[in-house]
Amino acid sequence: MGLTRVGVFGAGGRMGATVCAAVAAAADLELVAAVDPAVAGTALSELGVADTDITVSATADALVAANAQVAVDFTVADAARANLNWCAEQSIHAVVGTTGFSSADLDDIRARFSNGSANALIAPNFAIGAVLLMRFAELAAPHFETAEIIELHHDQKVDAPSGTAIHTAERMAAASSDWADDPTEKMVIEGARGARGAGGIPIHSVRLRGIVAHEEVILGSTGQTLTVRHDSYDRTSFMPGVLLAVRKISDLPGLTVGLDSLLDLRY
Repeated sequence: MGLTRVGVFGAGGRMGATVCAAVAAAADLELVAAVDPAVAGTALSELGVADTDITVSATADALVAANAQVAVDFTVADAARANLNWCAEQSIHAVVGTTGFSSADLDDIRARFSNGSANALIAPNFAIGAVLLMRFAELAAPHFETAEIIELHHDQKVDAPSGTAIHTAERMAAASSDWADDPTEKMVIEGARGARGAGGIPIHSVRLRGIVAHEEVILGSTGQTLTVRHDSYDRTSFMPGVLLAVRKISDLPGLTVGLDSLLDLRY
């Protein structure tokens, strides 16, 4: 079996460049194209990606020219929507770490990848530990009466709350609908109690320089609390999940949301 040929959208960003480096270093994968209009014409080596002579292209046509089988997207929501539509039309599998998709977006993407010519996987977080955090919070939810989510990201993240926090609340709300009412009667500063995710679970977003991606779920009941936290200190923490998705995407028909189906999470 030959190497899986991979192209990367958003190659000029920190995550995109990290993906390029991870793919280039994988023995069973081949990095064949990189796309980013903002840095088109720049050699990947200038972006810190070693052992490749690929130059970043301005358009997705570079993936077709290089016979890419899988495209990885770490861009922004508007660009990712267009890239996903293009991948579906070109029969190229898509692995997407971009967040900010609505339910309507997911329905549209699901329809576009329904003909069997290509598959798509969208994950709110590719860190294996973050996937486990969501599962642990989901398991704990029925045993507690209150819960809050705090997500912390770097100061260049443009959407809030994070996709991981939104997805965490959705899974906890699906696991339990029995949450105590918020006792707050007077909001001294608007927004002090955070946004409301699924099930009315409060989500608090922090944006700070010096951090990458972190999430903490605090669950409380009479006389006790349970805190589940995951910390990504470097973007390399996402790469095992990204590479796993690239390797498995051809076996996942249609649209898959999240990495759970690729992991053994039966507990």
